[in-house]
Amino acid sequence: MRKPMYAMPPDAARRLLADAPAVHLCTTTPDGAPVFRTLNGAVCDDTIAFHGAPVGEKSLTLGRPCVVAWDETIAQIPSYFVDPERACPATTFYRSVQVHGVLTEVTDPARKARLMAALMAARQPEGGHVPITADHPLYRKALEGILVFEVPLADITGKAKLGQNRTPAQLVRLMEHLWRRGDPGDLRAIELVRAHNPEVPTPPFLAAPAGVTLRCLPAPELAVQAGALLATEYWNTEMSPAAIAAAHLGSPAWVAAVDAHGALVGTARAITDRSKRAWVYDVCVAPALRGGGLGKRLVTLLLDHPAVRAVRTVWLATRDAQGLYARYGFVDCATVPPPPYTRTEMVLRR
Repeated sequence: MRKPMYAMPPDAARRLLADAPAVHLCTTTPDGAPVFRTLNGAVCDDTIAFHGAPVGEKSLTLGRPCVVAWDETIAQIPSYFVDPERACPATTFYRSVQVHGVLTEVTDPARKARLMAALMAARQPEGGHVPITADHPLYRKALEGILVFEVPLADITGKAKLGQNRTPAQLVRLMEHLWRRGDPGDLRAIELVRAHNPEVPTPPFLAAPAGVTLRCLPAPELAVQAGALLATEYWNTEMSPAAIAAAHLGSPAWVAAVDAHGALVGTARAITDRSKRAWVYDVCVAPALRGGGLGKRLVTLLLDHPAVRAVRTVWLATRDAQGLYARYGFVDCATVPPPPYTRTEMVLRR
């Protein structure tokens, strides 16, 4: 790799490869003709395995040197995100993985079954099928009739180009632009830039009380902690922690706060159509941190979220926090003039 600053540890590269929905296989036939294919693969036992027909082009490449590659675009970065005048800084943030090796056929029936079971676990994690074993009558003939081939992960490299070549000031400016643009993927880009550049100061929109870090796109695993934090609040008495967690994962806007150990200590979410209406839900701070301003920071961040900031009307319901929300312009609905038409509000409760 030309610039070591972009290199990722092999374990991180392996995790990315294992999560890849599909990979590219690049190799040649014995007469030197190039072969480039997109395949489903499964990472298992320090190898990546594939399957295919026992005859055909892929079978001709067995024993040949190859490259297995995967990449994802994180965000397009316009030049003005970094420099207000020069075009040169325009770039793309991305992550990629490459494995160099030799394509090798797997012939042992038990190992073929194990690798195909790993492929099913990756592509169909919910199960719903009889487990794959070499001696099961559903699979014995099928395993005999397919080609299973693998590439060891001994030579694996990963690259994450996420602004490591920029100054801290440039990265703060860049993250602010990503937040304001708010395109799909921009919030994830912000979190990845912060993770790969830990020395960069916190951008102003993510400012938080000491010892706390705000997340504009919380990691999915934090939803379980949100469910536990909110399960005892009065407005969730009819909801299980699992249902609360699912609601967070299904919300177009969700922001959170974590402590120095990465544990969730605050959360706020909204459902929104990004234009006409939004409804704020589940604003909550861990009891030990209440009264320190964290709730205000969460509400400020949520209302400025790209999925909420352009919405004309934002609704919420509260029993005892009217003073907090009044600071942001919320008023009692009873004081708002009714619309110039007759209506009946209806609800379906399940």
